[in-house]
Amino acid sequence: MQFADKEFGEFLSRLGIKQKFSSVEHPHSNGQVEATKNIIIKGLKKRLDQKKDSWTDELASILWSYRTTPQSSTEKTLFWLTYRVKAVIPVKIGEPNPRLLFGDGPEVVEKDLIDETREIAHLTETALKQRIAL
Repeated sequence: MQFADKEFGEFLSRLGIKQKFSSVEHPHSNGQVEATKNIIIKGLKKRLDQKKDSWTDELASILWSYRTTPQSSTEKTLFWLTYRVKAVIPVKIGEPNPRLLFGDGPEVVEKDLIDETREIAHLTETALKQRIAL
């Protein structure tokens, strides 16, 4: 193991870092990964229909929907948990993003708000049904 050797452990000790190891296989986390994967795959299937070759074009919007949907366990979006800010989508096409105006980042919104809202609602409903089925 690359990170378990004595030399690396000593290096971490000098930096005041306590090294801990955990098992990669954990049934609970594997279930969470499978549920997330299923939500993403269902979102892709819904959007693609006959266009199976263009799944990579749709993946970003599916992930955006998933990351901006509040999770029942935390009642927060994954986006908020990562960046500590609310994801913002301009109300009208062509309206400047507040983050761009105030220098919060180079985000460019490419999706229509209505489609995004429908996708978020669909993913939320799918996630809820999967949790109920478990």
